[in-house]
Amino acid sequence: MDHLKVKSFGPIGEADIKFGDLTLLIGPQASGKSILLQLVKLIIDKNNIPSVLKQNNYEWGNKKENFLDLFFGESMSSVWNPDTKIYSDEKEYVIRSFLAKQGVREASRTEKLFYIPAQRVVTMSQGWPRAFGTFDIGDPFVLKQFSESIRVLMEKETIIGDSDNSNVFPKPNRIKEPLRKILDESIFHGAKVESDNSSLKRRFLLKVGESKLPFMTWSAGQKEFMPLLLSLYYLMPASKVRLKNDIKTVIIEEPEMGLHPKAIQALMVVFLELIARGYRLIISTHSPVLLELLWAMNYIKNFGGTPGDLFELFSLEKNASIAKTFNTIINEKTFATYFFDQNNKGVDVRNISSLDASSDDMATSNWGGLTDFASKAGDIVSKLVANEK
Repeated sequence: MDHLKVKSFGPIGEADIKFGDLTLLIGPQASGKSILLQLVKLIIDKNNIPSVLKQNNYEWGNKKENFLDLFFGESMSSVWNPDTKIYSDEKEYVIRSFLAKQGVREASRTEKLFYIPAQRVVTMSQGWPRAFGTFDIGDPFVLKQFSESIRVLMEKETIIGDSDNSNVFPKPNRIKEPLRKILDESIFHGAKVESDNSSLKRRFLLKVGESKLPFMTWSAGQKEFMPLLLSLYYLMPASKVRLKNDIKTVIIEEPEMGLHPKAIQALMVVFLELIARGYRLIISTHSPVLLELLWAMNYIKNFGGTPGDLFELFSLEKNASIAKTFNTIINEKTFATYFFDQNNKGVDVRNISSLDASSDDMATSNWGGLTDFASKAGDIVSKLVANEK
């Protein structure tokens, strides 16, 4: 999908989005970001979703309201109202576009978009990913499918590429060494994640020195990051592992949840690696740190920047493999930012990709409100210092 146009969908009055290789969506809570992202999933995987639901014994009796509730969540079918208009790459979609069709080829049913939901930590039941069927019927489809994907990944042990079957992180054959290092330094701080089945039920343990800590005793950031880590393993399989992966697009909701800004920066380098590998990323966020990356990228791309500038930005030691990634990002990839602007009539989705602090448009200059507080704090401090003189 390159272009999405939406009218009267949930809280969204109008949206006209042209996706880049990395697209950020920003805006207040309950402004429609998640609903729109789930719509993107519904359109791209319109053949996969009914197939997965049927495999898990869900039925909707060809009733469009039932299908929408199964996908978006209980009582959410009302997001699609009589005035709703949806166009993807100029093709119009109506609700019946997504109901199961007979004779759909198996190849077209494969998943093409990997969705990492904001509620991802609830997928970790007692320290292990939950199965699709353990969720309530009213839970969103994207949450169930995400949990099932990482559960199957672990159950099949597709991340195992060495003799130590318990080792999960750090793992020599998974994720490039410089990236493992910065994730370790900012999130795990030398602790190791292991897979354990000594209690007759598999679970993750955090090994700190001689102690092995169960999942619920981990820090909030470590717990939030664990499903993300497994997602990275899913998207970047080891060279020895043959993982069927037709994924082209990745949606990540609020990757900053529970993380220190330093850890968010580390994740951003990993995201650039995903983009360089050919994935298209769509990320919703409330963190100005991700906006700062795109703001810097605009200048790096437009003013002859080099991989060295990105190494300096992320405080990384130079590395040939990462330099190749950065070179691809600078010379080949595009970026976009959209702001979900709430007003009396609903939500209008606005393009603020320039992130120009000198723009007359307040939404662009204050990055959709994410820099408002810092700007006001700076103004007040400057005024007080000037008065003191």
